Amino acid sequence: MPLVNTKEMFEKAYKGGYAIGAFNCNNMEIVQAITEAAKECNSPVILQVSAGARKYAKPVYLKKMVEAAVEDTGLPIVLHLDHGADFEICKDCIDGGFTSVMIDCSSKPFEENIEITRKVCEYAHNHVPYVTVEAELGTLAGIEDDVKVEHGAESYTRPEDVEEFVRRTGCDSLAIAIGTSHGAYKFKPEQCTRDPKTGKLVPPPLRFDILEEVSKRLPGFPIVLHGSSSVNQEYVDIINAHGGALKDAVGVPEEQLRQAARLAVCKINIDSDLRLALTAGIREHFDEHPEHFDPRQYIGDGRKYVKDIVKHKITEVLGSNDKL
Repeated sequence: MPLVNTKEMFEKAYKGGYAIGAFNCNNMEIVQAITEAAKECNSPVILQVSAGARKYAKPVYLKKMVEAAVEDTGLPIVLHLDHGADFEICKDCIDGGFTSVMIDCSSKPFEENIEITRKVCEYAHNHVPYVTVEAELGTLAGIEDDVKVEHGAESYTRPEDVEEFVRRTGCDSLAIAIGTSHGAYKFKPEQCTRDPKTGKLVPPPLRFDILEEVSKRLPGFPIVLHGSSSVNQEYVDIINAHGGALKDAVGVPEEQLRQAARLAVCKINIDSDLRLALTAGIREHFDEHPEHFDPRQYIGDGRKYVKDIVKHKITEVLGSNDKL
């Protein structure tokens, strides 16, 4: 089975009331963990590559690893560019065999965002095979590789803009801002309340009113959520217990993401949770086996934790299990 684009995946997800996990990958072990979990859960999956991943591993290595995962698992897998900054990067990925790209001009003025997004869509849609395009309206706070927006500088998506934007650009899906955030520190402590029993930070709720209004204006159209890691506290605690210092790391509650998946959200991006799982496994291994120096030993433990969290997301958050 060759790599696929997102078109059919999203049509099924929208009708079925579930979302596809878009998991960021940077190396072989993460690709293996994600795709093995998806295979065991009988779930479609999107493997996405950020600008940082392209610099770290090089696009050709990443593409060949994803192709190997297709051959190994037989799954329908999308190879997606996450946060493409300009037309040239998107074109390079399309020409290099990516089946889906994101053009992120959300920080630019509305008309400029439309102009660049339309240019990418025209190129991608005229490519053989057809490449799907994700665009973005509104900006998320936080840090993810080259994407950096200060808390307070983010902007919610304006529902009144979405119809014009989609019509004029021809994009295949739209990422919107409803209160999610990039990174492991998605919310400042002063934005949150504290659970009186556990002392843990409780983040503010997502703006489902915006999502519902966007859905009314774009019936049947796939919506995307970025910055949607939940910052699993089990892995935060493991990291901190073995020498880490992740104070007040907090993410988006999983029950809110599941609610979004039941609505118009067809793609949910998850990156920080994978990083935390990998780091937890490695830190724990080093602490318990200080004599080890074989990377296969400690990265193997990290890979197991990544696989565990991906299976959990597929079955308990996304609802994409048994949807092939």
